[in-house]
Amino acid sequence: MSLPKEEREYTYVDYLSWPKDERIEIINGTPYLQAAPSRIHQEILSEIHRQIANYLIDKNCKVYPAPFAVILDLEEEEEEDIKNVVEPDITIVCDEEKLDDRGCKGSPDMVVEIISPSTARKDKIEKFNLYEKTGVQEYWIVEPEEKILSVFTLQANQRYGRPGLYSEDDNVPVSIFEDLQINLNIVFSQ
Repeated sequence: MSLPKEEREYTYVDYLSWPKDERIEIINGTPYLQAAPSRIHQEILSEIHRQIANYLIDKNCKVYPAPFAVILDLEEEEEEDIKNVVEPDITIVCDEEKLDDRGCKGSPDMVVEIISPSTARKDKIEKFNLYEKTGVQEYWIVEPEEKILSVFTLQANQRYGRPGLYSEDDNVPVSIFEDLQINLNIVFSQ
Protein backbone atom coordinates (compact mmCIF):
# COMPACT_ATOMS: atom_id res chain seq x y z
CA MET A 1 0.00 0.00 0.00
CA SER A 2 1.35 3.40 -0.88
CA LEU A 3 1.29 6.13 1.70
CA PRO A 4 -1.53 8.63 1.54
CA LYS A 5 -0.56 11.51 -0.73
CA GLU A 6 -2.97 14.12 0.58
CA GLU A 7 -1.22 17.05 2.27
CA ARG A 8 -2.71 16.97 5.75
CA GLU A 9 -2.00 15.67 9.22
CA TYR A 10 -3.03 12.08 9.83
CA THR A 11 -4.42 10.79 13.11
CA TYR A 12 -5.14 7.66 15.08
CA VAL A 13 -8.54 7.47 13.32
CA ASP A 14 -6.71 7.10 9.99
CA TYR A 15 -4.36 4.52 11.54
CA LEU A 16 -7.33 2.41 12.64
CA SER A 17 -8.79 2.48 9.11
CA TRP A 18 -5.64 1.22 7.36
CA PRO A 19 -5.12 -2.51 6.56
CA LYS A 20 -4.11 -4.51 9.63
CA ASP A 21 -1.39 -6.38 7.75
CA GLU A 22 0.48 -3.14 6.95
CA ARG A 23 2.94 -1.63 9.43
CA ILE A 24 2.30 2.10 9.34
CA GLU A 25 3.32 4.64 11.96
CA ILE A 26 2.25 8.25 12.37
CA ILE A 27 4.77 10.73 13.77
CA ASN A 28 3.61 14.31 14.26
CA GLY A 29 0.77 13.68 11.81
CA THR A 30 3.00 12.23 9.05
CA PRO A 31 2.44 8.57 8.08
CA TYR A 32 5.38 6.21 7.49
CA LEU A 33 5.01 2.84 5.80
CA GLN A 34 7.48 0.35 7.23
CA ALA A 35 9.17 -2.21 5.00
CA ALA A 36 9.30 -5.85 5.99
CA PRO A 37 12.25 -6.36 8.35
CA SER A 38 15.30 -8.39 7.36
CA ARG A 39 16.08 -11.84 8.75
CA ILE A 40 18.93 -10.42 10.88
CA HIS A 41 16.60 -7.73 12.24
CA GLN A 42 14.11 -10.42 13.24
CA GLU A 43 16.78 -12.60 14.87
CA ILE A 44 18.03 -9.65 16.95
CA LEU A 45 14.47 -8.70 17.89
CA SER A 46 13.65 -12.29 18.85
CA GLU A 47 16.72 -12.68 21.06
CA ILE A 48 16.30 -9.39 22.93
CA HIS A 49 12.60 -10.15 23.38
CA ARG A 50 13.40 -13.68 24.61
CA GLN A 51 15.86 -12.47 27.24
CA ILE A 52 13.46 -9.79 28.51
CA ALA A 53 10.39 -12.09 28.41
CA ASN A 54 12.21 -14.79 30.38
CA TYR A 55 13.17 -12.22 33.02
CA LEU A 56 9.59 -10.92 33.27
CA ILE A 57 8.03 -14.30 34.07
CA ASP A 58 6.01 -13.78 37.30
CA LYS A 59 6.60 -10.00 37.24
CA ASN A 60 4.09 -7.19 36.63
CA CYS A 61 5.67 -5.70 33.50
CA LYS A 62 4.85 -6.94 30.00
CA VAL A 63 7.03 -7.04 26.87
CA TYR A 64 5.62 -6.86 23.34
CA PRO A 65 7.38 -7.39 20.00
CA ALA A 66 6.27 -5.49 16.90
CA PRO A 67 3.71 -5.00 15.62
CA PHE A 68 2.30 -3.41 18.78
CA ALA A 69 0.67 0.04 18.67
CA VAL A 70 1.85 2.73 21.08
CA ILE A 71 -0.14 5.97 21.23
CA LEU A 72 2.01 8.85 22.44
CA ASP A 73 -0.35 11.83 22.67
CA LEU A 74 -1.11 11.84 26.37
CA GLU A 75 -2.87 15.18 26.42
CA GLU A 76 -5.24 14.29 23.57
CA GLU A 77 -8.41 12.46 24.53
CA GLU A 78 -10.14 12.29 21.15
CA GLU A 79 -8.84 9.74 18.64
CA GLU A 80 -9.11 12.28 15.80
CA ASP A 81 -6.61 14.52 17.66
CA ILE A 82 -3.92 11.87 18.23
CA LYS A 83 -1.03 12.43 15.79
CA ASN A 84 1.59 10.00 17.17
CA VAL A 85 1.14 6.25 16.81
CA VAL A 86 4.29 4.15 16.63
CA GLU A 87 5.09 0.45 16.50
CA PRO A 88 8.46 -0.01 18.24
CA ASP A 89 10.36 -3.22 17.65
CA ILE A 90 10.10 -4.02 21.38
CA THR A 91 7.91 -2.28 23.96
CA ILE A 92 7.94 -2.78 27.75
CA VAL A 93 4.96 -1.56 29.77
CA CYS A 94 4.80 -1.80 33.57
CA ASP A 95 1.53 0.09 34.12
CA GLU A 96 -1.34 -2.20 33.10
CA GLU A 97 -3.71 0.79 33.09
CA LYS A 98 -2.02 1.89 29.84
CA LEU A 99 -2.87 -1.37 28.05
CA ASP A 100 -5.98 -2.15 26.05
CA ASP A 101 -6.81 -4.55 23.24
CA ARG A 102 -5.29 -2.18 20.66
CA GLY A 103 -1.93 -1.69 22.41
CA CYS A 104 -0.49 0.92 24.77
CA LYS A 105 -2.00 4.35 25.41
CA GLY A 106 0.70 6.51 26.92
CA SER A 107 4.44 6.23 27.36
CA PRO A 108 5.84 2.75 27.76
CA ASP A 109 8.67 2.28 30.25
CA MET A 110 11.15 1.13 27.61
CA VAL A 111 11.38 0.98 23.83
CA VAL A 112 13.87 -0.82 21.56
CA GLU A 113 14.32 0.13 17.90
CA ILE A 114 16.49 -1.95 15.57
CA ILE A 115 17.59 0.34 12.78
CA SER A 116 18.10 -0.31 9.10
CA PRO A 117 19.44 2.10 6.49
CA SER A 118 15.86 3.09 5.63
CA THR A 119 14.82 3.79 9.25
CA ALA A 120 18.01 5.28 10.75
CA ARG A 121 17.00 8.92 10.40
CA LYS A 122 13.50 8.32 11.76
CA ASP A 123 14.73 6.22 14.70
CA LYS A 124 17.69 8.44 15.64
CA ILE A 125 15.98 11.82 15.26
CA GLU A 126 12.19 11.77 15.01
CA LYS A 127 11.47 8.86 17.33
CA PHE A 128 14.29 9.90 19.68
CA ASN A 129 12.67 13.34 20.10
CA LEU A 130 9.18 11.86 20.41
CA TYR A 131 10.20 9.27 23.02
CA GLU A 132 12.10 11.88 25.02
CA LYS A 133 9.23 14.40 24.88
CA THR A 134 6.63 11.83 25.96
CA GLY A 135 8.67 10.41 28.84
CA VAL A 136 9.82 6.97 27.69
CA GLN A 137 12.25 6.11 30.51
CA GLU A 138 14.70 4.05 28.47
CA TYR A 139 15.31 4.00 24.70
CA TRP A 140 17.60 1.50 22.99
CA ILE A 141 18.84 1.93 19.42
CA VAL A 142 20.34 -1.27 18.02
CA GLU A 143 22.61 -1.02 14.96
CA PRO A 144 22.88 -4.57 13.54
CA GLU A 145 25.59 -3.96 10.93
CA GLU A 146 27.95 -2.30 13.42
CA LYS A 147 26.86 -4.56 16.31
CA ILE A 148 26.44 -1.49 18.52
CA LEU A 149 23.75 -0.62 21.04
CA SER A 150 23.07 2.94 22.25
CA VAL A 151 21.10 3.22 25.51
CA PHE A 152 19.38 6.48 26.40
CA THR A 153 17.83 6.99 29.84
CA LEU A 154 15.61 9.85 30.89
CA GLN A 155 17.31 12.15 33.39
CA ALA A 156 15.81 14.29 36.17
CA ASN A 157 15.44 17.18 33.68
CA GLN A 158 13.21 14.94 31.50
CA ARG A 159 15.87 14.81 28.76
CA TYR A 160 17.91 11.85 27.58
CA GLY A 161 21.45 12.01 28.88
CA ARG A 162 24.56 10.96 27.07
CA PRO A 163 24.07 7.43 25.72
CA GLY A 164 25.64 4.32 27.10
CA LEU A 165 27.39 2.60 24.18
CA TYR A 166 27.80 -1.17 24.05
CA SER A 167 29.25 -3.71 21.62
CA GLU A 168 28.79 -7.40 21.00
CA ASP A 169 31.04 -8.42 23.93
CA ASP A 170 28.97 -6.57 26.56
CA ASN A 171 26.22 -7.41 29.00
CA VAL A 172 23.88 -4.43 29.07
CA PRO A 173 22.02 -3.46 32.24
CA VAL A 174 18.38 -2.54 31.78
CA SER A 175 17.98 0.50 34.03
CA ILE A 176 14.23 0.09 34.59
CA PHE A 177 14.95 -3.24 36.34
CA GLU A 178 17.39 -3.87 39.19
CA ASP A 179 18.93 -7.11 38.02
CA LEU A 180 18.40 -7.64 34.29
CA GLN A 181 21.28 -7.61 31.84
CA ILE A 182 21.02 -8.41 28.15
CA ASN A 183 23.83 -10.54 26.75
CA LEU A 184 24.78 -8.89 23.46
CA ASN A 185 27.10 -11.75 22.51
CA ILE A 186 23.99 -13.90 22.07
CA VAL A 187 21.99 -11.05 20.48
CA PHE A 188 24.61 -10.42 17.79
CA SER A 189 25.72 -14.06 17.33
CA GLN A 190 23.93 -14.69 13.99
